[in-house]
Amino acid sequence: MSAADPSDEVTLADIVAARQRILGGVERTACPYSPALSRLTGCEVFVKLEYQQRTGSFKERGARNALLQLPAAARTGGVVAASAGNHALALAWHARDLGIPVTVVMPRVAPLVKQARCRELGARVLIHGANIAEAKDLADELVAKEGLTYVHGFNDAAIIAGAGTVGLEVLEEVPDLDAVVVPVGGGGLIAGVGIAVKALRPEVRVIGVEPERAASFAEALRTGSPRRIAMQPTLADGLAVPEVGKRAFELARKTVDQVVGVGEEAISLAILRLVEMQHGVVEGAGASALAALFSDDLKHLAGKKVVLLLCGGNIDPLVLARVIEHSLAVDGRIVQFAATISDRPGGLADLAATIASTGASVQDIRHERIFGGPDVSRVRVACTVEVRDAAHADELQEALRARGVAVHERVRPAGEPRA
Repeated sequence: MSAADPSDEVTLADIVAARQRILGGVERTACPYSPALSRLTGCEVFVKLEYQQRTGSFKERGARNALLQLPAAARTGGVVAASAGNHALALAWHARDLGIPVTVVMPRVAPLVKQARCRELGARVLIHGANIAEAKDLADELVAKEGLTYVHGFNDAAIIAGAGTVGLEVLEEVPDLDAVVVPVGGGGLIAGVGIAVKALRPEVRVIGVEPERAASFAEALRTGSPRRIAMQPTLADGLAVPEVGKRAFELARKTVDQVVGVGEEAISLAILRLVEMQHGVVEGAGASALAALFSDDLKHLAGKKVVLLLCGGNIDPLVLARVIEHSLAVDGRIVQFAATISDRPGGLADLAATIASTGASVQDIRHERIFGGPDVSRVRVACTVEVRDAAHADELQEALRARGVAVHERVRPAGEPRA
């Protein structure tokens, strides 16, 4: 059975009741002004720090609200959900706190760190399918075979009402805001936030953002109803939902003013900017809100008060390391080039000294003797160097050429440096 009737509506009263219900069980996160991000984007930026919830995402709000409304028999029998990670984590945490058995079915692409954490929290974790839709197929089987109660991660009324409590807090903390930017996966968060915001402040713009590689909400808007789309892998794995929830979509479409798609480079750079400027580790789904402000689609928000919902922070450490390094390269702050230098004593030292004279810092140097050509007096080297920006990289290249170092190529990663 399901935790909620699909025909249920969600109102402001439901969201207010949810806030009272989860009080004390879920953190009220801060929404501070960010001077650094404001300077970067040209907006007055406030950041809602939902990644600071106990399990690292806003999903706790809906999970606890749904679990607290289960009848006694469903609590005893246990619950099940399909999730790529954050809903599973939230459900596992609060089910353990409330003494409710929980099973989560996670697709094979779910980050390993999230799988491990769910097991640590006592959940039965099953891995099935290539995406969340295929994982749900197995979860539905468990509902039929084991009598478990299915708690949908973004389409249940109780889940949407719980997510909407974020909107209440945002309005209280930034009462004169002009817009709120909300990441969109299955649609539950933007549905709940949209209901709360438009009921209390109808003039505030509600803007959704989703990865271009998993734009199920935009497709639903285009066709008039949810339908399954073909997705590609995305850094915003928490938003990688092939079909937006039917209830969530019908509720959200009434309140959403604009939906923006963001590419992988923008998401990657947003993660880096939040590490550097907000001192927070935010996953791709959460960082997509900032990525949207990088786009030309939101230029109309210049000078406006904008709240970014940083909805989650559960990023795999290995992915984070790779994203930071790649983003530094896209940003023009790590460059790689190939050059030919003397293979006599002092050749490498002269190269290093020239690099140091410009204020750049060597990260890695590799000799390529086998494929460097027949001149045994010279050697080809591949250099990775840290610089301040693209202009500094150009300065370095000119300094090398002035010293007679032949720079054959400068490797540029996909994407262009962004502000």
